[in-house]
Amino acid sequence: MASIRHKALELVQSRTRVPVVPPANKISDYYGTSCFGLEQMKESLAPSVFKKVSQAIETGGKIDASTADEVAAAVKTWAISKGCTHYTHWFQPLTGSTAEKHDSFFDAHAGIEKFKGTALVQQEPDASSFPNGGIRSTFEARGYTAWDPTSPIFIFDSTLCIPTVFVSFTGEALDFKTPLLKALDAVDKAATEVIKNNFDRNVKRVTASLGIEQEYFVIDRALYAARPDLVMGGRTVFGHNPARGQQLEDHYFGSIPSRVKDFMKEFEVECLKLGIPVSTRHNEVAPGQFEVAPLFEEINKATDHNLLLMDVMDKVAEKHNLKVLFHEKPFSGLNGSGKHNNWSLITDTGVNLFQPSSSAKENLQFLTFFVCTIKAVHDYADLLRASIASAGNDFRLGANEAPPAIISTFIGSTLSAVLDELEKNGNVKVEKGDNMYMKLGISKIPEIILDNTDRNRTSPFAFTGNKFEFRAVGSHANSAGPMTALNLIVADVLQEFNKAVNAEVKKGTERKLAIVNVLRKYIKDSKNIRFEGDGYSEEWEKEAAKRGLSNRKNTPDALDIYTDKRILELFDKHKVLNHIEVEARHEIMLENYILKVQIESRVMGDLALNHIIPTAVAYQNKLIENANGLKGLGLDAKSVIETIQEISKHIDQIKVNVDAMVAARRKLNLEQDSVKRAKGYFKDVKDKYFEKIRYSVDKLELLVDDEYWPLVKYREMLFLK
Repeated sequence: MASIRHKALELVQSRTRVPVVPPANKISDYYGTSCFGLEQMKESLAPSVFKKVSQAIETGGKIDASTADEVAAAVKTWAISKGCTHYTHWFQPLTGSTAEKHDSFFDAHAGIEKFKGTALVQQEPDASSFPNGGIRSTFEARGYTAWDPTSPIFIFDSTLCIPTVFVSFTGEALDFKTPLLKALDAVDKAATEVIKNNFDRNVKRVTASLGIEQEYFVIDRALYAARPDLVMGGRTVFGHNPARGQQLEDHYFGSIPSRVKDFMKEFEVECLKLGIPVSTRHNEVAPGQFEVAPLFEEINKATDHNLLLMDVMDKVAEKHNLKVLFHEKPFSGLNGSGKHNNWSLITDTGVNLFQPSSSAKENLQFLTFFVCTIKAVHDYADLLRASIASAGNDFRLGANEAPPAIISTFIGSTLSAVLDELEKNGNVKVEKGDNMYMKLGISKIPEIILDNTDRNRTSPFAFTGNKFEFRAVGSHANSAGPMTALNLIVADVLQEFNKAVNAEVKKGTERKLAIVNVLRKYIKDSKNIRFEGDGYSEEWEKEAAKRGLSNRKNTPDALDIYTDKRILELFDKHKVLNHIEVEARHEIMLENYILKVQIESRVMGDLALNHIIPTAVAYQNKLIENANGLKGLGLDAKSVIETIQEISKHIDQIKVNVDAMVAARRKLNLEQDSVKRAKGYFKDVKDKYFEKIRYSVDKLELLVDDEYWPLVKYREMLFLK
């Protein structure tokens, strides 16, 4: 095994840079050339047909058969001109990644390329072979993918890709996109109603926008291949921290390594062709860690683009003999990777509802959406926590540079003072007109237009000037999951806000004051969720407990919320997911957690018993020979004997703990209840044995001769590029 490590290291030393030549000097010359969106449709479709398509996209209406045929013909011509021979419905099953089944344009019987509207609009993949939470049995295979025209069709890897939803034969959603679209519709309706009733009757639509900052690690592909734990589970289950990690803080925003920069340039070119507006690249905190960030887009498109971005990165990295690691915590003791979701609401008149204004009236609108969002986070914190729960993210939450498992909001000292003042002014007699705004303190909000709120990297949900940043989302996650939850809960609170204001108005309260009265109540009710301090501290855990905030540190506990009657009713009320669909997702997420922990446990056992212990024993035998030789010469062998004893102690500990872990796993596999099985895998497998086994293995790494050690070390993976 040691020879594999050394061969991998030799390969790294022999690497050369892969030159990257953009297709044009100006990005604007090739941006979007691999996608077929509204602009391309406008150029290739008859005006009457384009009008039908654009209206259907805007209103969410259906596209009739004849229109679909026209679009299909135009798409086929465009795709073939770009060298495509196949097409696929590109969808997002509950595996967490994307899926596709390729079909040829060529009809061998007819001898021509064919692509009808029916093939564009619908396909029939197997619904039983994807996670479905018991909705479909193995013998009940039928499911459907249906075209989502709100997300651009694109060409990837010489295949025409059509973004679609994925539902079962019986109509239940089996993907991430379907509930997201429904949640976006819910927040659009609720937000538009609030604005029309209280602020601006000209607003017809509110769009949720999203910018996703993607963090990731990059290591050499040969080093990756020499680490079975990375290949099988995406993270290193063993590995002693190097002498130099991130403590010097010299990697963050530092000079990007040459090979990594070439990789970045190429994947950016490919992304820009696909219409993904990548904008920022930089080194992140940990050595070997980086970040890419695009400009804001409508949420459905942004989540599609993020999944596509990850796929592009993976394929381009292969060309550069690199491997991208999207796991939330691939290296213990170092900064974890997240997917920071920057979220805001924007009207069709171009107003960002989270942007403070120079107008007191507009600031009342800003406060309405600002306070309602905080109230939503307060009322449904457990749902937000569940939406970002995964086996990988459990390693990250609360660790280096990551938000804790306690959901809270950070809004900065200035806005905190504004809300506190607004809450205190409840008994102040105010007059109508601008004087009312002045006495309420709302007229002072223009002072905060500049970014005077400091950043809080420990907050899972922070206001950053004109948007909220949901920082707790894991780097490997599909953002559609947490974004479905966020938009759903905000829609619910906005709807309730509208009812509360209207009830006050019916009692004779002037509408502006009615709005303020409801906001005051919301500010008071949600005060416990606001936290400005260090989210990493033990003091915050104690303080959060006093405030009644939950701290669900592991995924099985976090997922319990999906069985809560209030949450089931919430999804059902807004027609985002029915009870069957929520319960199925709960089952799928539990099973996913079990399997992820099970895989890691198996990898740990395999590496420990088949690689680490034999290596340690072989080195121990060398030391025994040395000790005997020293004794034969009449020399002191005390230090050598102590090392032998220490190695022996760790070997014994590894064997005992691995055997006990395997026994616990076998016992749990007999448990039929998935909740009990998942919680058992956390408590009796992961929590009980992972760190114990790792401790002994990592100690052996320091004791065994470097030439013997079979696993590529942290210092090699992180620093050799």
